[in-house]
This record gives sequence, C-alpha cells and structure tokens, in this order.
Amino acid sequence: MSRLIIVSNRVAPISEGGPAAGGLAVGVYDALKETGGMWFGWSGDVLSSGQLEIQLEERGPVTFATIGLLRRDYDQYYRGFSNATLWPAFHYRADLIQYDRHDFEGYCRVNTWLAQQLVPLLRPDDVIWVHDYHLIPFAQALRAAGVKNRIGFFLHIPFPASQVLLAVPPHRSLVEALCAFDLLGFQTAPDLRAFCDYIVNEAAGAVEVRPDGLTSVRAFGRTLRAGAYPIGVYPDEIAELAKAGERGKPVRTLKATLHSRKVIMSVDRLDYSKGLVERFRAFERLIDLAPAQRNQVSFLQIAPPTRADLHAYQDIRLRLEAESGRINGRFAELDWTPIRYIHRQYERSVLAALFRASHVGYVTPLRDGMNLVAKEYVSAQDPENPGVLVLSQFAGAAQELGGALIVNPFDIDGMADALAIALAMPLEERQARYRDMMAQLRENNVSVWRDNFMRDLARAGERSEDAVPPAASDGPVPQVPLAAE
Repeated sequence: MSRLIIVSNRVAPISEGGPAAGGLAVGVYDALKETGGMWFGWSGDVLSSGQLEIQLEERGPVTFATIGLLRRDYDQYYRGFSNATLWPAFHYRADLIQYDRHDFEGYCRVNTWLAQQLVPLLRPDDVIWVHDYHLIPFAQALRAAGVKNRIGFFLHIPFPASQVLLAVPPHRSLVEALCAFDLLGFQTAPDLRAFCDYIVNEAAGAVEVRPDGLTSVRAFGRTLRAGAYPIGVYPDEIAELAKAGERGKPVRTLKATLHSRKVIMSVDRLDYSKGLVERFRAFERLIDLAPAQRNQVSFLQIAPPTRADLHAYQDIRLRLEAESGRINGRFAELDWTPIRYIHRQYERSVLAALFRASHVGYVTPLRDGMNLVAKEYVSAQDPENPGVLVLSQFAGAAQELGGALIVNPFDIDGMADALAIALAMPLEERQARYRDMMAQLRENNVSVWRDNFMRDLARAGERSEDAVPPAASDGPVPQVPLAAE
C-alpha cells in the first residue's frame, strides 16, 4: 500500500492519550495510521540564524517530520505574503491586502526550500496531500525537482471571485502553480466555480464536468481535476465530549452566574473575517429593540488570540474591547453583564460542554471556508432540548446546515431578528432542525471528506500533459536563494 504524505504549514500537535485535537487533524492522522506515512511541515520554531535540520519522530506507522524557519522567512512567507496578502484576498477583504514583492519572493523561496527538504524523504509510490494557502507553489516546486508522485491540494479557506483575486499582483503565477497539482479540493461548489471562472476568463483555459462529478481543468499546458469536498466533524464524538463535560466546573460556574438566563454563545479566532464587530452590534440591537430581553439573556463570546504580531489583528482586538465595553456600559445592571467577552483559549472538551449549555449558537463570519464551529455546536446539543444555530450565509457550512437560521452578517437588523426568533423557538421545531442537521453531519463526517478526496486523488494518478500551448504568464515563479543557504 502506498504511503500517505501530509504536508501542511504546521504539523498538528497530536499525541496518543493527550488533549483532544481538532476533528480535521484527527481525521488526517487516522488516515496516516491506516496507510502508514508522514506528516511534514513547519515546527513553529523561528530562529534568528543557524542551519535548519529536519526533526523526525516516529509514532507507530507515522513519521512526524518538522523543521524550523529563519526569522526572515517567517516574516516574508508567513506574516507577509500568506497572512497579509493571501488571507485578506481570499476572504474578500481587498481593502486589507498588503503586498510586497519581496514577501512574494520569500513565499516562493520557502515553498521551494520546504519541497527540497521533503524530496529525500519520498518514495516513488507515495501519495502527497498538501494543505492550504501557505503552500500553493509546493507542487510546482516538487515537479521542478523531478517528483512524479500523485499530488493533491486542499484549500481550507474560500477561493475568491476573479475580480477579487486580480487585486493580488502575482495572481496568475499562483493559479499556474495550483495547476501543477493532480487534484484540487475546495470547500464548496461556489469556491470551485470561482476557480473555474478564473481558469476560463483570465487564464484562457477550459473546464468540463466529468461523468464522475469532478471537473476537468485544462490550463497552463496541464490537465488536472478539481472538486468540492466539504469538511465535516465527528458529531457523535463531540456529543460524547459535551455530555461528559455537562457537570464539569466551567458549565457549573456559567450556570451559577447566569441565574437561569439564556445564553447566546460564539467561539472564533480573533480575526477580522469572523464578523465579530457586526455580531456585537446585532446583539446590542436585540436588547435595544426588545426590552423584554434585557437581563434575560447574556452573550458569551470566546475569541482566542491569533497572529497577534499583525496590525490588522491588533486593531480588531481593540475594536472588540471598545464595543463590548460600550455596550456593557450602556445596558449592564448590578447583577447582569450583557456581553461576556473572553480573550483566551479553551480545550475542545470545555467548549463542547459550553455549547451544550447554551441556547443559541451565534456563528456569523463575513466569509469562511467552512466553519467547523457551526458543526461542532450542533453536534454538542442535547437531543431532548437542543439549541438553535444562527449561521452566516457566507460560511461554507450554510451550504449543508439547512436547519440553521441563515443570516446576512452585514444586516444588523436581520441578525437581531434571527436571535429573537432563536430565543423564542418552540421545542418541537428546535428538535426537528437538530435532527435534520445531525443526519447531515453523520452522513458527511470528516472521514467521508478524507476518503472521498483520497479516492479521487488515486483516480487522478494517471496524469496527462496536454499538448495545449501554455497561456501567457506574468512571469515565472521567482527563483531566489534558498532559505537554508
């Protein structure tokens, strides 16, 4: 059996018997344990100087291969092009794009260097699965090094519409690099359509739906396949986590301080794509226009820090702290704080238990690839007395969770109305919506996502290089000195 090689920006910290990792990491790790293989990526270490060496750790049939980054590479590849250029662009925030050609050169340089570190570890029949926007040029770098293996790519964040992607100066080089993979996976059908639209209208390529449902893409002298693979969770495992934590101290403390009030709950990384400011304002509108809700409901927002060294993330933290302070100052009473804003990380087991104890799950990103929090919230509910999910139409999960109350996160009044409906929804309707969503989550759990992608990557192994002339390019991917040189 071929080994599976997972390549990601960071290698998930998974240990047998340790704290529960995210469902995605667990699903990928399960596949590695079944087939045997390797997980390769950045260790998270940033070094000021020195020679960088791969660290190998064997855990049963799985090898974890990690390597550090030099400070310059971290700044250009990770902080720079990945998170100051690609992240805002792919989340439809062209106004926040910061582009520096040296950062793009560093992004390509690090991808080339990482690929060269992996090459000596590969076997001829390995199947390589690359994850996310940090590693778009990775297959192109492997091909340049002579690697002929099957290589798949999965994008965990949205793929933007062509007119948004055009705001990224090296957009054509990025899409050409994507076409070096054998299979491209996107979260949703709209993401796949956006990619195909670029191929046809900006790259003079062609797309065709195959009998197996995949899309055949011909561009830049290659033929590859692409499809939508919505990521799932393990709903029954999350339900068990939530049930086990029901009597734990965090839930008991929450209930004791609420005094029978209802809870609206959100969990998000502190990120401008999550619509947190709009969410706070919609909650304010709810208690402003519905006086009966005052002192009857509290909003719990957990927002762990992320990318704290980027100015955009420092700004959103300051805005949220100002908004929560303003709203609480306006409405709070001696025994009631309307918004509980917590800027720290919690274990998944604690979050699952808190989800189960809340009455409304409030998940309203301005744009999101999937948003597994929405699926985890539903999974954690008590089947006899489930809460209601209020979900942004711009989250990938909205394509699947029809039992949620779907909202436009730019419509403050519409979100306030949805919160009011959720808080007043009868038990029978809540149960029916919960059953429908749980059936969907069980049918398309994370193992299904993984297995479908791996099946299609195996079928895409018969790569063919078309004789179609390559489309004009805005230049080759820069080849500059390697990070370790």
